[in-house]
Parts: sequence; C-alpha cells; structure tokens
Amino acid sequence: MKFTQILTLLCAMATTGLWSPDARAQVQAPNKGDEVILEMGQAFKKGDKNRLSALLPQTRGHVLEPLAAYWEMRARLENAPESEIRGFLNTYAGSYYEDRLRNDWLLQLGKRRDWAGFTAEYPRYRMRDDRELRCYALATEAMNSKADVAEEAKRLWYSLREADDGCTYVVDHLHSGKQINGLDLWRKARIAMDANRPRAAQAAVDIEAPRLSEQVALIYADPERYLDKRIIAITKSRKELAVLALIRLAAKDPDQAAQLLEKRWSIQLSPEERNWTWAVIGKQAAQKLQVNASGYFAKVQKDSDLNDDLLIWKVRASLRQNQWRQVLTATQAMGPESQKDPAWVYWRARALMATAQDNQQKQEAQGLLRNIASVRGFYEQLALEDLGQAITAPERPAALTPQEKATAQINPGLQRALYAIAIGLRPEGNREWNYSTNLHTPGGMNDRDLLAAADLACQRQVWDRCINTSDRTKEAIDFDQRFPMPLREIVVRRANDIRLDPAYVYGLIRQESRFIMDARSHVGASGLMQVMPATAKWTAKKIGLTNFTPEQINDREVNVAIGTGYLKLVLDDFEGSMPMATAAYNAGPSRPRNWRNGPVLEAAIWAENIPFQETRDYVKKVLSNTTNYAAILTRQPQSLKARLGTIGPRNSPMTEVNKDLP
Repeated sequence: MKFTQILTLLCAMATTGLWSPDARAQVQAPNKGDEVILEMGQAFKKGDKNRLSALLPQTRGHVLEPLAAYWEMRARLENAPESEIRGFLNTYAGSYYEDRLRNDWLLQLGKRRDWAGFTAEYPRYRMRDDRELRCYALATEAMNSKADVAEEAKRLWYSLREADDGCTYVVDHLHSGKQINGLDLWRKARIAMDANRPRAAQAAVDIEAPRLSEQVALIYADPERYLDKRIIAITKSRKELAVLALIRLAAKDPDQAAQLLEKRWSIQLSPEERNWTWAVIGKQAAQKLQVNASGYFAKVQKDSDLNDDLLIWKVRASLRQNQWRQVLTATQAMGPESQKDPAWVYWRARALMATAQDNQQKQEAQGLLRNIASVRGFYEQLALEDLGQAITAPERPAALTPQEKATAQINPGLQRALYAIAIGLRPEGNREWNYSTNLHTPGGMNDRDLLAAADLACQRQVWDRCINTSDRTKEAIDFDQRFPMPLREIVVRRANDIRLDPAYVYGLIRQESRFIMDARSHVGASGLMQVMPATAKWTAKKIGLTNFTPEQINDREVNVAIGTGYLKLVLDDFEGSMPMATAAYNAGPSRPRNWRNGPVLEAAIWAENIPFQETRDYVKKVLSNTTNYAAILTRQPQSLKARLGTIGPRNSPMTEVNKDLP
C-alpha cells in the first residue's frame, strides 16, 4: 500500500474513532457506549440472551460493535438459522469475530456430524488453532479422500488433557478402519492415567475394550487393591489394565510399584509394556528427586518404546547422576519436535562433549551449540557461553519507517484489541490482538510488521502485548521492546536501596506480570510483583512499612517496595542463590529447601529437575530475563552461568533458616 493511501486511511479512521494522532488518549477517552459493551459482557457470561439482544442496537458504530454482535450471536448460535449465521460472517468478513464465530459454528457442525456442512466451511477457517476442529477435519479427510491421517490424529489426541468429542471421534473412526491399533489406544490410556486424568483413560479403553472400561475407575481409586486381586493376566487387555494399575500406584509410591513389577508382573508383560512401566516408575521417582530414579530407567531395554515425556524425565534423572551416556541415548531417541527444542539440543551437545571419543563427536557437539546459541532464552544463552561468547544486547533493528508504523496504527484488529484492553476487557482484547498478529494470515505477521505492532503496544503502555509480540520475531531482535523498563526510577531506586540487583527485579516482574499494573492471579496474587495478601502483610512489617492496608498492594510504589523487600529476604535466606530464591518466590521457600538436598549440581541441572513444570519454567525464564536486563542496564557483557552457580545442601549447618519466611 502506498504511503499516501495509508494517510488517507488514517484520516478516515480518525473520523470513525478507530485512530487519532493522540492514540493513547483516544483509546482511554470515555465513550458513552463503553458501559453498554461492559454490560453486554456481563450478560454474555450469564448466558442472558434476551439482555444481549436488547442491548445490541445501542452498540451501532462503537469500535467494539463486532465484539458485541459476536456475543449476541454466539449466545443463540445453537438455534440460529444458517442464513443469519452467514449474514454475521459477511457483515464482519475479514475480522477476528468472523473467524471466531466460524470456529464455534464448525464445532457445532462436527458435534452434529454434519460432515457436508463442515467440509464446505472448514477451508474458510483462518485461525486453525483449535485442536478439536482439526480432529474433525482429519475425520472428514479420512472419510472423503481416504487420506492417511493416523499419525496427526494420535499426536493431537495424546496432547489433550481431557477427552473431547472431535479427537475421540476421529480416533474411533480410524480404529474401526484399522489405521489405529490397540497399542495406540492403550498408550493414550497410560498417558492419561500417568497425568491423573482417569476420564480420558477410560475414554481410550472404551474404544478398544468397552467391556473392561469400567475397570479404569477401580484402578484409579485403589490400584494396590486391584493388583492384589489379580495374580495372573492372560489377555492383552488384562495385561494393559495391570500396567494402568502399576502406573497409578507409581504416582503414590514408585518403590512399591517397582517391587510389584519386579516380583509379579514383569514376567507377564510384553517387553514394550515392561519398558513403559519401568519408565513411568522412573519418572515418578525422578519427580520426587529419589536417587534410585536413574536405576529404574536403567531397566528400560529399548528407549524407542518410550514417548518423549518419559525420555525427558530419563534425561533429567541421568543429569542428576552425571550419567552422560544415558543423556545422549535418551535425547537421540526423542521425536523430531523434541530434538529441535533448545533444551534437549543443549543437553545432547553436552552429553556428546562428555562422552566424545574423537574430534568428530566434539565438532558435532559444537555444531549443535551453534545451532541454538543466541540471547533468546535460557538454553540459547548457555550455548553462547559454552562457545566462549558473553551475553550482550544485540544491535537494534533498523528504525521503523513512518509507513510501517502507520500500517500498524490503521489495523482495525489491533485498534479494537487496544480499546477492549483499555476499558477492562483484557481477555477479549488479548485474543483479538493475538489473532491479528499470529493467525489472520498463514504464518502470522512478518518481522517488520511484528515490530511495528509491538511498537504500537509499547506506545500505549500495553506492555504484555508489546513483549509477547516482539518475542515472536524470527530474525530481528529489539531488546527495547522485549525487555522494557516501566517505572525505572522507582524500581532501580528501591532495588539499590536494599542492595538488590535491579536487573533481577525486572527479570522477575517481566515473568510475573508482564508489567500489567493491576494484574491479579487465580490464587489472589496482586500487582506488578504478584504478591499474595498474607505475604504482603508479613513483608510490610519486616520492612517497616507502617499503616499498610491490603488495598495498597496495587499501588505501584508499594507493590515494588513489598515485592523487592520479600525477594531480598528470600535471596538472603538462600545465601544469595538466584535460582533457589526465584523458585522460592514462585513455589514458596519450603520446597526449594527440600529440592536442594542431594548432590551438588550445576544450577542448570538443578533447575531442569524442579518437579513442578510451572516453577521449572519460571526459574529458567526469570534468570534468562535477568541476564538480558543486566546487559541493557550495564551495557557490559554478561554471564548467565555466573548467576546460576551450583546448588547443593546448605553451605553451613550453623546458618539459621528463616522459618518465618512465608
């Protein structure tokens, strides 16, 4: 589009209220229609169809009219005539809400088994991010063209936490056509039982052995009793039920499950069933940080019998025991997607270096490190350092042109998203923003468009969209966007006052709240530094913040004072270890006190073995953020490894643990 055309569009949007030169003021300006939009949002949550229909006419011409119209139509979609649905799709053609309603309609067509209607409409669906819809689409491909869709169907089905109609349907259809076999179904049941999802396990068994699916509930309730009542399993299905029981028992007591497998069940199971069961026992022992976890994994005779989740836990257990040969074989057995994950590329490279017999293997390891080395994340930074390079802030990309900025400013989806966020509809705004940047066109926006969209969000101080959008660029890296520093005077002053690294504070805030000032978590943590009410009250007393009241926690300066004060107390309690202090900030101090017991480990190995996925990812991201923020603040080369150090039992038994620390 020519620049003169863009200017013409800007003028047009200014007259309609979608854009003005003072964009931030425009979005935040009060609008008499906002209250109607917010009331419709409440009516939609309550399922009040009549109220939605009554209010809709009042939203005509409002920036968020497409959202209001979507709510009204979605509430009665099940009974709406097709002509009315198509009228909505035509009215809002090209928008997020057109595709959002199409997504909902396609789900209904799939549930109704209206395959002709589904097949006709699915090619128009742009988002392509709904797994259940993809499963319905695979079913139609299998029915219409006899396409071989089994591998993709299994991958989608295995990834679901709970069973849904679409993926269950396509798997059942493929099983009937002998494209998916019994072992595929039993593996889904094993994965679900291991994930504490008995309904999903039962749904899988119901396809393969419907007369036995009720046994799954008994196994889940009391696996030990189930196994005690069964001395021998002759049929394939009975053996698999025993495997499910051993998997369930392993979650409670991996050592007891191991004893039963060794003494009674091992001889009755197939080699594949034994390998899988030993691996699950090893995984459960590894999650409890037991020293015998790698021993259980050693009983697995064939790594290719395992899925990637089990192989990943084998790597973690082997790392704790310095068993590099096992790390190498496990990473080599992973599937294509895991083999591209920087974490497993990094550990495979390290294992190659540790076990190398010749220069060729060392060169292969170096090549793996070079493939991932960058400032983008935890393992990418470690790879940089292993290659002898320090971590520095990259040069900024070429400045955005006026035309590139204008293109972002006139994007209706981005403008609607920012408006929704500004009036308190953050989830709705986030969804339209993500659609506009990621899903509207195949592959999403290119790097320059992403930088322009991120710049627009930064200018509006919508920091989470700024960060998340800039994070998606593939080649260009703009640290000013990816690592912004709102409230710099407050954060740096407070951190310096208590001798805390400001880069560490920013690294933590970026992960905690993405600088959303009024952020509130599902467990009640509030503000920039996501402080829990009880922790805030306790910390306020410790740091001498008199007359503190709970409602003050969302005050920016108070939140930073309490968050940094607590972080400093935690850091001191863990003898200056950033990885352990970070884990304590996320999961409470008692857990990392237990997790540090055992061998002295590289902190990267210790972090990779944190049992909780949320805390494991949190620690790695906060420390990676911190290193990049330090590069920005100091303009000096930085080291992630120096911040990690090593972790083991408490250095001095004479050092008192702060038992009052919440």
